Amino acid sequence: MSIERELSKRSGGKCELCGAEENLKVYQVLPTKKGGIDEAILACNTCIDQIENPDNVDLNHWRCLNDSMWNENIPVQVVAWRMLSRMRAAGWPQELLDMMYLEEDILEWAKATGEGEDDENKLVHRDSNGVVLQHGDSVVLIKDLKVKGSSMVAKQGTAVRNIRLDHENAEYIEGKVDGQQIVIITQYVKKI
Repeated sequence: MSIERELSKRSGGKCELCGAEENLKVYQVLPTKKGGIDEAILACNTCIDQIENPDNVDLNHWRCLNDSMWNENIPVQVVAWRMLSRMRAAGWPQELLDMMYLEEDILEWAKATGEGEDDENKLVHRDSNGVVLQHGDSVVLIKDLKVKGSSMVAKQGTAVRNIRLDHENAEYIEGKVDGQQIVIITQYVKKI
């Protein structure tokens, strides 16, 4: 059975966040370890757009989290916690966050993308043009890079998909180039 069918069965054919019944698709909750139904939700285009684009957040749309934060499925809880954390300055999301309880390992997963951290403590990864990079983005190398510890040279113009952010240094990201996982300095990439 495909992941989409399993999620549709699990959710009753509705967005697991807002309950919408149209334009549904699988949304992988990053960072993933194994993939699959235990790290994904079924969500509508509206929810996915607002998750991926913080500038598009409509506070009233997310009042649905009052119900979905109690969902028994962990990936739904993680996304609910992240969105509530992002909007906590509005007041009511903070009240919901205060009621929400996540096991320690689940909370660690929820915080893995940097949501919930104070803005002054939050690491922001930016590409060579100053565009904010997020976990799972795709970038292109803007110059040839010699890979330390190997004879490999990552060529200018190489696309690196599904990047991971270094949570200790805002200038480092990780990604696969020619099948090899490497660390890349953000000043040498441009978001696609």
